[in-house]
Amino acid sequence: MTNSETAPRTTPDDTPYAPEPASRLDWAALAPDVYKAMVRLDAASQQGLDRTLLELVKVRASQLNRCALCLDMHSKDALAAGESAERLIQLSAWEESPHFYTERELAALELTDAVTVLTDGFVPDEVYARAAKHFPEEELARLIASITVINAWNRFGVTCRRAPGHYQPDGQRRP
Repeated sequence: MTNSETAPRTTPDDTPYAPEPASRLDWAALAPDVYKAMVRLDAASQQGLDRTLLELVKVRASQLNRCALCLDMHSKDALAAGESAERLIQLSAWEESPHFYTERELAALELTDAVTVLTDGFVPDEVYARAAKHFPEEELARLIASITVINAWNRFGVTCRRAPGHYQPDGQRRP
């Protein structure tokens, strides 16, 4: 085994996991100006928003878009920010388990679903109105921006097939 190879991952009983798929494209290295602009847009969109609420929104959009890299990253960030595993587990079924979330969080999750899945071509008025009831206009504008940005990150992740499992909230990459 060379230095660039790693031993296959195994379960506690030494059953090997499936091999990690290779990424398609390292878009951030190939378009660093776009990557840096995305990072700046992401940071700007989050100003003044609660971190745990943001992570719930990011995880939920990533579930809908099936972005494994973002699910890995934002689940870990949510846990590091103090979010409970129970609420993260229930997030994919938030409509069936609203009692795990505040009314404000529910409005944000409903807005996230509507902005992420535009199957009807618009965000319904009642969804927007519920979010507007719980968020002052400036905060609502940033929430909408944050939902839009995570959707863009998801599209880079699923298109380029970046492998999940290596992200650590402290910025250190796991081998």
